[in-house]
Amino acid sequence: VQLQASGGGLVQAGGSPRLSCAASGLVFSSYAVAWFRQTPEKEREFVTGIGRWGGSNIKHADSVKGRFGISRDNAKNTVYLQMNSLKPDDTAVYYCAARRSALVTTSDYGYWGQGTQVTVSS
Repeated sequence: VQLQASGGGLVQAGGSPRLSCAASGLVFSSYAVAWFRQTPEKEREFVTGIGRWGGSNIKHADSVKGRFGISRDNAKNTVYLQMNSLKPDDTAVYYCAARRSALVTTSDYGYWGQGTQVTVSS
């Protein structure tokens, strides 16, 4: 199983980048997928996640509600994280993770990507 996160970089505050997580080696539609983030000062935290079929089975951390959106394209084995109204506090390495489950959860993911750095400048 491989998860490849991409789309990070240096972004100005208020920007709207989109991260992608491309999966291979698994039956993608059988997996819930989530995004986590981590900084040197904080433990890894759940950001947002989507169930195997998407739709209403989505969870967001309170810190990103109303600003971040998640979607998936099972035909392309890809999950997207749309980030809007970025703040300097959103600076982190963003990881995507997969869990063989219909429903999204905030923890207990067995497969992880390598992470992509998002740096928000003020």
